[in-house]
Amino acid sequence: MSRLRKGSRVWRDAEVSDAARVQIACAGPLFTIEPRALFDRSAPLEIELGAGRGDFILERAAATPERNFLAVELAATIAQLMAVRAARSGIDNLKVVRMDARTLVNLMLPEASVDAFHIYFPDPWPKERQVKHRLFTPWFAASLKRRLRTHAPLFVATDVADYAHDIFAILGECGFARTEIAVPGAETTGFARRFRAAGKPIYAGAFVASAAASR
Repeated sequence: MSRLRKGSRVWRDAEVSDAARVQIACAGPLFTIEPRALFDRSAPLEIELGAGRGDFILERAAATPERNFLAVELAATIAQLMAVRAARSGIDNLKVVRMDARTLVNLMLPEASVDAFHIYFPDPWPKERQVKHRLFTPWFAASLKRRLRTHAPLFVATDVADYAHDIFAILGECGFARTEIAVPGAETTGFARRFRAAGKPIYAGAFVASAAASR
């Protein structure tokens, strides 16, 4: 709760008003995400779904200025805090949008427009009656595949073995193949660092859909 109060306070601070240019305003009855117009340049686009405070994507965007990055977070105050952090760091290749990941992937992105998706530690909704709330479904996996460019990777990590098994099975059934590409967020997200420090195992995978499977 104290973190949420801090996020609201810093968003109102005039010193960080530039954060408003980082966070996409979801205004009007209809809007879409057009990557080229959003960043005012054409460059490979990576998207993190459920980015939280942005520990991973802020670091990756700073280290890879030739790429564009979009951070998606549903919690309003957390999204604002991430935008403030991005503005203070001077990163100009990152945008933040406050939105449900499913809405973005299913409806807002052009087809074959994304060069990498990062999905790290999605809520496992562990109780049987909660499974319907899980992010990964065959429908969602198919939407991810349509948005990815041919051979572009989907990176996934979770600390829950059963959920990892289910996610990887869904992706396989949707035509994704597991690859040996390293999963960057399995090491550098806030959750990853916390779990590794506690000695918890992390189940991660990189997946690519072939051209034949994507169409």
